[in-house]
Amino acid sequence: MLHSPVPDAFRRQRSIGHVALAVARMPGGATRTTDLAESGPLRLRLPRPERRLGAWPMEAVLLNSAGGIACGDRFAIEARLAPGSDLVLTTTAAEKIYRSDGPVTRLDVDLTLESEAALAWLPQETILFDGARLARSFTAEIAADARLTLFEALVFGRAAKGEVMRDGALTDSWRLRRAGRLTYADTFRLEADIAGTLAKRAVAGGARAMATLLHLAPDAESRLDQARDLIAAAGCEDLAVEAGASAWNGMLVLRLLGAEIGPLRLAAARILEGFRGRPLPRVWQT
Repeated sequence: MLHSPVPDAFRRQRSIGHVALAVARMPGGATRTTDLAESGPLRLRLPRPERRLGAWPMEAVLLNSAGGIACGDRFAIEARLAPGSDLVLTTTAAEKIYRSDGPVTRLDVDLTLESEAALAWLPQETILFDGARLARSFTAEIAADARLTLFEALVFGRAAKGEVMRDGALTDSWRLRRAGRLTYADTFRLEADIAGTLAKRAVAGGARAMATLLHLAPDAESRLDQARDLIAAAGCEDLAVEAGASAWNGMLVLRLLGAEIGPLRLAAARILEGFRGRPLPRVWQT
């Protein structure tokens, strides 16, 4: 007996979101959009600058109108900064990665910074539900004199619901190139018994939230003492947040671990504001 094919209406739909942004420095010194493409549920909002033109970086806010990322969804974000441009990219809220029954969610970020460009990638945290399966990649090509600041925070399970991420998969791959040469390569992979792996002292010591701040710039190594002073001033010990910084090969890397995202987020906000000498985007405060 022949079976009829499953109607399209019953097939699982997947979200495919894409944003491609290009910015340039205008003659007056302000950074402005030169090209923007959007598709699917991924959108970009450009708040009106609060400071006088040329005195503050352009701010762009990523918005996922789907309210989260489900199993098998694919999202891609591209940003290209022309010479001398200055941009902050952030998100409206924490991103949620829902439980998957098999398919892997993909999130790819591709950044290009030309000569003397500056980019601060400052999204709010990514929350992995129990059973989530995420493959995420960051690739960046930056000029020798460009400045790139990346911040990413991950939360394993929904603390407000008492959820622990016991199962699932995560592959987080970073590949950064300066002047065409690979400068930073890091791949973090978890699968199966997530909670058990995170409980190991050599991995996370039971922490359920972690974050990385990476600064790639000509003067990055000279700012190591400043970064360590900011860790102390942020009250990490009082917040029960472990933090440490190191610098090499023109890079500064700071990592944080915490039992919950709230204290870690507070410590990170204090460090970021002190390190950048600027307040965080307004969406971080709402």
